[in-house]
Amino acid sequence: MLSRRRLLAGSALALLAGCSSAEPPPPGPPPVPVPARPAAPRDPVTVQRMHSAARGTDVDLALITPEGVPAAGLPVCLALHGRGARARTFLALGVPAVLTAAVRAGTPPFAIAALDGDHYWVKTGGADDPQRMLTDEVPGWLAARDLRPPSAVFGISMGGFGALRLARAHPDLKAVATASAALFVSWPDARSRKVFADEANWRAEEPLLHTAELRPGGLGVWCGESDPFVGADRRLVKAVSPEVSRFSPGGHDDEYWRGVLPEIVKFVGERLS
Repeated sequence: MLSRRRLLAGSALALLAGCSSAEPPPPGPPPVPVPARPAAPRDPVTVQRMHSAARGTDVDLALITPEGVPAAGLPVCLALHGRGARARTFLALGVPAVLTAAVRAGTPPFAIAALDGDHYWVKTGGADDPQRMLTDEVPGWLAARDLRPPSAVFGISMGGFGALRLARAHPDLKAVATASAALFVSWPDARSRKVFADEANWRAEEPLLHTAELRPGGLGVWCGESDPFVGADRRLVKAVSPEVSRFSPGGHDDEYWRGVLPEIVKFVGERLS
């Protein structure tokens, strides 16, 4: 017969086992409301909920700065996540540690601002307009925190599409980097994603159809050789001749992105200095 002590201990272990199967908390600090008077971030990672009128919803603004470096006055690189991810994905990928390591190794310091986006970071027929958020709202959010306006952008997968779309509208960006950019070589390919309103909407936004508007200087393209988008990314490189292009072993996954992040962060930092 089990003693009362052993029975209680077994119940506690069962409870812990049940808790461990629950969805883990999101990476990084819990989001905090927007302060009445925002100031330069004091911690290497901060997450705040912001209301975006352009998107018609609240979004996470995750600010990442190098450890031991005052945030005030730093240049900023926007970070655009992939489909099904969110701003906090960059925390899970280890971007804070990569940024700090790069700066300690000699890369000029800068801040990374990650935001929540959707539908390839473009307007696809509804009122939700992520590009307008990036252009019209984010600079003010950063200025309120003593950070400079965005002067670079980095995107993964869907975020690569969005980064190239932003670069078309802002040729003055000093650095544009994509990893596994989700690009589409035809309308049937794009239509299969069930994102764009129609063919005209896709044609207006697709980076491969507007390569003449992309500036090769300051553009870096990374993609895994086993990535389903590698053919489309090679087309981009052939059309634009970016300053840096890297095709190396890897797929469309976290392992590949973690592997290329140090090179991408160094690429951006050197061009923001």
